[in-house]
Amino acid sequence: MTREVSEQEVAGLTWDKIKDQLAGGAAAILPIGAGAKQHGLHMPMSTDQVLADYFARALAKRIDALIWPTLTYGFYPAFVAYAGSISLSGATFQATVTEIADALIGFGVRRMLILDTGLSTIAPVDAAIIAAREPSRIRHLKVFAGPRFEATVRALQRQPYGSHADEMETSLMLAIAPELVDMRRAKPMPFSPNGPSPGALSPDDPSAPNYAPSGSFGDPTLASADKGSRVLAAIIEDMVEAAG
Repeated sequence: MTREVSEQEVAGLTWDKIKDQLAGGAAAILPIGAGAKQHGLHMPMSTDQVLADYFARALAKRIDALIWPTLTYGFYPAFVAYAGSISLSGATFQATVTEIADALIGFGVRRMLILDTGLSTIAPVDAAIIAAREPSRIRHLKVFAGPRFEATVRALQRQPYGSHADEMETSLMLAIAPELVDMRRAKPMPFSPNGPSPGALSPDDPSAPNYAPSGSFGDPTLASADKGSRVLAAIIEDMVEAAG
């Protein structure tokens, strides 16, 4: 089945219409969301891509913008022990983002918005912007770092800690695409009394500091669509404000 394309996505437009909209001042949105990264036993590998597509469309409804295809490969080293999870090197990912940004600026884009659903991608995207031909035209929208998002999570979250395929991310997917979530398979990670440790997750080493046999880093069993809807609203307001 062919995915429906919105009127603001360049994938469904001809080049002359893109040229006219850019000349009229439309911003360019580049979503970043992994299409091949494990998200526990209860959500698909494309979870980040689903979120990136959703947020890009939501933002484009609030501002004058065109959406470029989501960049579905990036720097995700914490998950490569899980079958099918792909991570580019930091240098390759950074160079890719810079080249895309330079191409868009070359077409006359006055404002580029990089909508980033990752955490490990934040540093290389920041570096990519610095390396671009006109960094002042580019803004990095960090989806999971806005003040409204952080305040809402603090108010709602019940898990002791988490950041991946957890209570909050699962709640978002229950609000956006519940048909992609199988809560019967949701399993929390074995929580450590010492809290989380930096580094990769492990699916098969119980002695690893971040042993996560299901792939979840947190407790997805605490998720709900209501929590997801409230977090969604906070994220969208953060993005609109950050977009300027």
